[in-house]
Amino acid sequence: MERTGPTVGFDLDMTLIDPRPGMVRAFEALNAEFGVELDGEHFAANLGPPLEDVLRGYGFDDSVVEKLAARFRELYPSVVVPVTEAMPGADDALAAVRAAGGRTLVVTGKYGPNAALHLQALGWEVDRLAGGVFASAKGRVLAEEGASVYVGDHLGDVEGAKTAGAVAVGVTTGPYGEQALADAGADVVLRDLAEFPDWLAGRG
Repeated sequence: MERTGPTVGFDLDMTLIDPRPGMVRAFEALNAEFGVELDGEHFAANLGPPLEDVLRGYGFDDSVVEKLAARFRELYPSVVVPVTEAMPGADDALAAVRAAGGRTLVVTGKYGPNAALHLQALGWEVDRLAGGVFASAKGRVLAEEGASVYVGDHLGDVEGAKTAGAVAVGVTTGPYGEQALADAGADVVLRDLAEFPDWLAGRG
């Protein structure tokens, strides 16, 4: 059945889900296995950019980055997924789009297969999942899907929405507060997804 409502994209980490405890544990495991000193707490507090970019920030060469990222993704299903929880209002936000006759997208910088495990674990069905994209690359996916709204917690999410010509909805559940998201160009800033259904209904 063709849907006639809005196509709405959502970021994943710290927008729909809170994976921080598992992220810290995964970095601790990498430290133990590889003898490196990755700051899991900092990583978990600043989720958004792709993992490889974060690892390159430590000055590792590409071969080490590749090994660390591959092992992180191997650990992820058993270390991160089981301890990840939905963010407040996430279920209702996704349901609100469906109730409006719309389509839901998850567009994330996270490795796609692991993002899919989160959706499965939480019982969420979406119309499209796109992983491994960040900032303007998110915008290209959103534009392909005709998204009119994109919801996220990161400045890169605002950039993605703007790239697609979509309404940028910021939520302050990640590393950035209301002012930072507004300064980046967010059209509306919500405290969390619990406010999203009323906002969506108010758009008419």
